Amino acid sequence: MKTPAADGWIDGTFVNPVIPGMHPDPSVCRVGDDYYLACSSFEYFPGVPIFHSRDLVHWRQIGNSLDRPSQLSLPPGTPSSGGVYAPTLRHHDGRFWLITTNVGPGGGAMLFSSADPAGPWSEPVHVPGVGIDPDLAWDEQGRCWCTFAGIYQVRIDPGTGRSFGSPRPLWSGTPGAQAPEAPHLYRIGDYWYLLIAEGGTERGHAVAIARGPAPDGPFEPCPANPVLTHRGTGLPIQNTGHADLVQAPDSSWWMVLLGARPRGGTPGWHVLGRETFLVPVTWADGWPVIGELAPVMAAPPWPPHPVAVSRRDDFDSDCLDPRWISVRSRPAGSWSTTDRPGWLTLHARGASLDDPGVTFAGRRQEHLSCRTRTVIDPAEGRGGLAVRLDERHHYEIEAGDGEVRVMARIGSLRTTVATRPTPAGPVRLRIDVLATRPEEQHPCREPDKLRLGVEDTDAAFEVLAEFDGRYLSTEVAGGFTGRVIGVYAAAGTVRFDWFDYEPLDEDVRRQSSEARRVILAP
Repeated sequence: MKTPAADGWIDGTFVNPVIPGMHPDPSVCRVGDDYYLACSSFEYFPGVPIFHSRDLVHWRQIGNSLDRPSQLSLPPGTPSSGGVYAPTLRHHDGRFWLITTNVGPGGGAMLFSSADPAGPWSEPVHVPGVGIDPDLAWDEQGRCWCTFAGIYQVRIDPGTGRSFGSPRPLWSGTPGAQAPEAPHLYRIGDYWYLLIAEGGTERGHAVAIARGPAPDGPFEPCPANPVLTHRGTGLPIQNTGHADLVQAPDSSWWMVLLGARPRGGTPGWHVLGRETFLVPVTWADGWPVIGELAPVMAAPPWPPHPVAVSRRDDFDSDCLDPRWISVRSRPAGSWSTTDRPGWLTLHARGASLDDPGVTFAGRRQEHLSCRTRTVIDPAEGRGGLAVRLDERHHYEIEAGDGEVRVMARIGSLRTTVATRPTPAGPVRLRIDVLATRPEEQHPCREPDKLRLGVEDTDAAFEVLAEFDGRYLSTEVAGGFTGRVIGVYAAAGTVRFDWFDYEPLDEDVRRQSSEARRVILAP
């Protein structure tokens, strides 16, 4: 199967989302011919993934801006869907700047800078009095304006975090609309534009914009607000909002934004979290006009710059790939790729995935259907392969003490669903996620099914349990995150030889087109 992510445009189109999986609240900036993008990371460490692209469609993660405990503290008391919210990434005066908020114990607004977006990034500069979703913009006099959810604004010194005066209210979107947030401020032509999200990050999410003569206004709203929303529609991409604008070298304009892909019956369940989408922008009468946002889009008018994507990790490096994330922290003594070279060694800190301090290393689920496999050596402990949404919603297959067991945690219910004895030595564990197809719809249809079991050396799969995927969805669990699939230690020391993540979408372009026809057909 050919996919745009591997081979560039196909037939002049690309597939949305451009960064799939739990990559919400995108913020983008361009430096020359290069684009850089940052996303929220919530209770996961390291925090704030940084991506690079040359064409706005193909993105490669080059690092995490908050990759040291001195930059990011997420103690066990940090709730799931707490932690790091909504960064803004900008380039100014030869340097990259990133501002975000740690919503948790001892948190607050934090500002970082770096000469290289891949890192290392500076130690945090704390910015007291600034709320979530902070933005940075510099005017012609070099003054730095920080605008944040509410919508409020204050001038700051980005080097020290000092504020000049008290935050003052600006334009807060459509009267009566909930949750005015995600502000971004731009100087474009003769105006300063204030782009915001409103309506909440659920199905009512929307993008609105206003303009004024100065960075602090006064602002007049666009008569066509909201300039983008999918609320009240049957479109396959929902929850559209929290956007950022960027201009390409050919002077065209583009918008990145978050959205979700709910599946199944009513009310629809999205399991991957909110993802990053791309849509073109034109201008009319001094206002942006947002193009149609769809699963399959016309490619930008420049050559593609595809990036190589590795789905398998053999743990041959001294450090973990930046795509690997852990729950709240990753203490140096909890993991190693050198204790047994070519294996990931995990030392247990919590007894199960119910524990906020569990030793876990995973990657975001990025595809509606996928297969994940690993080889575990549980000779010195107990651990396994898991799909996690939060402490109260996860499925796992675990090996240790001479048996393999499948467990499920759904809210207050935790149960062992299946067990089977296993011979001594390494065991190959596998989880298949199989999305419901559009033609299989009915009001109670699940978004997907998860099959957990063991695999022999000939890849024969013994399914020990099959679960309904809706219970690992945002609509059931609540919060702002999506699924993460990874390995964990529950007791002693466990080792993993390799980890393989394989997309199973038979043809993502065909499936997207089918979904679109089903939803939009008269």
